[in-house]
Amino acid sequence: MAQFDLIMPKMGESVAEATIIKWLKQPGDTIELDEPVLEIATDKVDSEIPSPVAGILEKILFQEGETILVNAVIAHINTSADAVVSAPVSAPTAAAPVMESTSTSTLIAESDTDYRSASGRFYSPLVRNIAKEENVSMEELEKIVGTGKDGRVTKNDILAFIPQRSSSQAPVAVKAQAAPERIQAPAVSVSGGDEIIEMDRMRKLIADHMVMSKAVSPHVTSFIEVDMTSIVQWRDKIKSTFEKREGEKITFTPIIIEAVAKAIKDFPMINVSVDGTSIVKRKNINIGMATALPSGNLIVPVIKNADMMNLVGVTKSVNSLAARARSNKLSPDDISGGTFTVTNVGSFGNVMGTPIINQPQVAIMAVGVIKKKPAVIETPQGDVIAIRHLMFCSLSYDHRVVDGSLGGSFLRRVGDYLESFDPNTAI
Repeated sequence: MAQFDLIMPKMGESVAEATIIKWLKQPGDTIELDEPVLEIATDKVDSEIPSPVAGILEKILFQEGETILVNAVIAHINTSADAVVSAPVSAPTAAAPVMESTSTSTLIAESDTDYRSASGRFYSPLVRNIAKEENVSMEELEKIVGTGKDGRVTKNDILAFIPQRSSSQAPVAVKAQAAPERIQAPAVSVSGGDEIIEMDRMRKLIADHMVMSKAVSPHVTSFIEVDMTSIVQWRDKIKSTFEKREGEKITFTPIIIEAVAKAIKDFPMINVSVDGTSIVKRKNINIGMATALPSGNLIVPVIKNADMMNLVGVTKSVNSLAARARSNKLSPDDISGGTFTVTNVGSFGNVMGTPIINQPQVAIMAVGVIKKKPAVIETPQGDVIAIRHLMFCSLSYDHRVVDGSLGGSFLRRVGDYLESFDPNTAI
């Protein structure tokens, strides 16, 4: 019998573990080459895992809901030509066995008990690594209220806890002060006609991230109104030709992202993160674009090195990421590494918004719907009233490191780049 070990794949440079959401195949089922075998979830994205071989699923080693280290063997597939469907093999017990790589015979997974505290509470390798790097004691870990499955402490839980700690205090003093800062949600009464809908996994992650961001950063929002008339007229002129030539549409999003990238180069201190009392100035300009999914959830794919692309390059990146987001084909690397985020509330017909910062970034810009309005235009012959295409832009920023002068100046520079767009631009 030829046996193939299916492993938990590495889903991005920063991903150390993944949770099995659902087995799409059961022991005894036939598997075709590249056919999805299971669904997994990381702290970044959900993915289907295809089989690199054809055969019969012989045995699954971990159950749905379990969190597994990358590169751990998760199932055995019988790849022999005469493989036949056999009776399902019983699943392993909760304490997973130690696995060894068939090629190197080196340890690649540890038992579940290796990640439990003396009290029996489970901590994932990722959470333990963060705790080690940030000098979070086991006593402190035990005090953190977990929002994960079975009350587990998630990555977002520990990252939200760390800023509450004072580096000048001993761990015991931190514990005494940190507890009162956790806000208790009010009790919710339910009447007979109300429907209770359980949040899906992604919505829980979004909720945790938003609460953490508001707790970490003092948010301030600035607004400007931008005359988009030249851009609207230019796009109307070239969109048909562009679609015939490139096979895809051009929207306003790439033009806005191009202007943001230029403004970031002018104001690089908007492209930073805060690490304790240090400011991390980012070398790369990686712009995330908030994208609504068919489920109603939100995801933020990232355009890497947006300042190094021309308008066609940005357009193709925007369209590709948006299409993969809608079809659930994004990889963890597609949504990691962002240094600034743009969100389009105008796509819902909204005129403006006050978005929440996508941590660990320090700023996020929202653009509203483009509407025709009467506006005063200054000419050499005097002021006139004309119909213009106007759009509100807002910038929410972390007031710890971005003051009103920087935030307001940056936002105005974005508007200046948009308003000075050359209507003769070739694309």
